Amino acid sequence: MKLSRQLPLNALRVFETVARLRSFTKAGEELGMTQTAVSYQVKLLEEHVGEMLFLRQARRIELTSTGDRMLPKVTEAFGLLTEAVTEARGQDAGILTIHSTPTFASHWLARHIGAFQVQHPGLAIRILRMNRSADFFSDHADISILRSEAPPPNMESQELFRLNFAPMLNPKLAETIGGVTTPSDLLKLPLIGASSKWWGIWFQSNGIDTPLPGTITIDADGALDLEGSAAVAGHGVALLSPFLHQEELEAGRLMMPFDVFKKDDRSYWLISPKSRRQSVKVLAFRQWLLKALPPQILAPSGAAQ
Repeated sequence: MKLSRQLPLNALRVFETVARLRSFTKAGEELGMTQTAVSYQVKLLEEHVGEMLFLRQARRIELTSTGDRMLPKVTEAFGLLTEAVTEARGQDAGILTIHSTPTFASHWLARHIGAFQVQHPGLAIRILRMNRSADFFSDHADISILRSEAPPPNMESQELFRLNFAPMLNPKLAETIGGVTTPSDLLKLPLIGASSKWWGIWFQSNGIDTPLPGTITIDADGALDLEGSAAVAGHGVALLSPFLHQEELEAGRLMMPFDVFKKDDRSYWLISPKSRRQSVKVLAFRQWLLKALPPQILAPSGAAQ
């Protein structure tokens, strides 16, 4: 029997997209289909399987246990199909597509990727800055670097590191209050941050149990690159990573008056589709990255490589 008669391939593609985005509407936008057409394809697949695949809720959909069991293999299968076609076209070997969080992409990867290219001159590098979690799980990326509390499901993943954060500011801003010599001096300045939670933790670790001033100047929703740029521009004090902002510290665009750190509650992860686990270019990048990152920041799983 022909494969097309055994498996509803179009319906499976719709299922994978809906499950990844957790939205019929967003799936339709990605696939160029109406929401009605998406729902119809899902219904066809559910009839073919004989089980419900999604639980429709008011504002969100969730996978049933059957859908949850299907998703990893469906995702891997489409990844293998994509890889087979691109290899047949001769497109796969020459380009490495990397999805990355914006701050790591701009403050570390872009500054060091040249060393990887010297080692692999025949490989073109495409770096895409991503914010939405769904973007990291698409099959368009060979490898992704994201910041998350836990490893993503249904992907090859390795923990890279967790960052330490400390207050940083433009030296000229410090001069406006006669310098910063004690942690309490920071309370005289605008604080940059999406939430006062981490500032409160940092101040408490320095023996300061006091309400934060109402001068949080910029809410960047946790976007570290935006908070760092605001601090460099002198708009306030931000909790930043010495690792990611080493260049700004060495150049004097930022100063770190205290070496008391807050440990990030999220890790940076290196992830890739299971279908690319043996890809030569993915393995080469992984090996290079683990050697290029400072060994003192690597998670035990990365440092042991």
